[in-house]
Amino acid sequence: MPSASLSSRRWLGLRAKPFGIAVLLLVCAAAGLFAWRAGGSSASAKPTAEAPPTPVAAMVVRAETLPRSIEAIGSLQAVRQVILAPEVAGRVTAINFDAGTDVAEGAPLVQLYDAPLRAARTVAVSKGRFAQLQEKRSQGLAPSGFVTQETLQQRQEDLKQADASLDQLDAQIAQMTIRAPFAGQVGLRKVNLGQYVNAGDALATLTALDQLYANFTVPQQRLSNLRVGGAVTIRTDAFPDRVFEAKINAIEPQVAEDTRNVLVQALFSNPDRLLRPGLFVMVNVVLPPQPDAIVVPVTAIQTSASGESVLVVRDNKAVGVAVKTGQRIGERVVVEQGLAPGDHIVTAGQLRVMPGAAVQTTMAETPEKGR
Repeated sequence: MPSASLSSRRWLGLRAKPFGIAVLLLVCAAAGLFAWRAGGSSASAKPTAEAPPTPVAAMVVRAETLPRSIEAIGSLQAVRQVILAPEVAGRVTAINFDAGTDVAEGAPLVQLYDAPLRAARTVAVSKGRFAQLQEKRSQGLAPSGFVTQETLQQRQEDLKQADASLDQLDAQIAQMTIRAPFAGQVGLRKVNLGQYVNAGDALATLTALDQLYANFTVPQQRLSNLRVGGAVTIRTDAFPDRVFEAKINAIEPQVAEDTRNVLVQALFSNPDRLLRPGLFVMVNVVLPPQPDAIVVPVTAIQTSASGESVLVVRDNKAVGVAVKTGQRIGERVVVEQGLAPGDHIVTAGQLRVMPGAAVQTTMAETPEKGR
């Protein structure tokens, strides 16, 4: 029995040792977890260091008097331009111009064969002289009764018919000469000597270059800004360093239904004859200046799904402000709503800044007007 009791105690002791080790391990683990949590709480309790201010470029908003205009594109048209064409058919016997030369008003340009008509005129002149002689003789004899009143009236009627025949032949002969209806420059000729032409065939063009029209369109919402006599400036890439001044000559009385644009015509002098009909031009309709306008660089405007906005610096922090923009002038844009003179706005570096973030500003120079 003693040996059995001793064996039992040994077995119990062997079982107790693993149990004690397990308890000891659990206690150590709990202590470590407590210490880790305590350390984490202590670390989290420490204040987080603030991010340094983001450097940005900024400028002070100022009000200015802004020149205003309506920009449009158009083309030039001659005030006087015709296609030279004969009124009757005939054979060309003379061409009295060179392509591209200037001609005076009334200058004979093309001559058609008119010999038969001139021969007929010679006959008509002879008949007219005879009719005139007969009428004069009857006038002298009528008072004495040697010529009846009926004969006198017949002589007078013969003279009228002779004069009418002569006038008709003169008109037909005049049709055989194509003359310049006004002074201008003749274009390339489309006829050759000896060629037979029909009535209406194009022989050449004649263009007066001293005055031109500029035709352009503007949106219907700008119709209230237009008036006859309003100032217009014209530019073209053919002469990029020149500005031509014009006046609105006419405004189309109706708006095009397909485009909702209105056609406008401006008239201007072209004394040097530099510009030509058909040229593509850029047109600016000059409007009264806008006082107290807010104009900022285009780079200051941020666009998103919610609209346009600007970062305004207040207390060294960036604040997002919604704005409404208007006319663009070069690299600047008019802000119609949202900003006031004296506001400091971010012009560069916005992508690195969130609204409410601290910023360090470097004041930028205001872009020159019109640039």
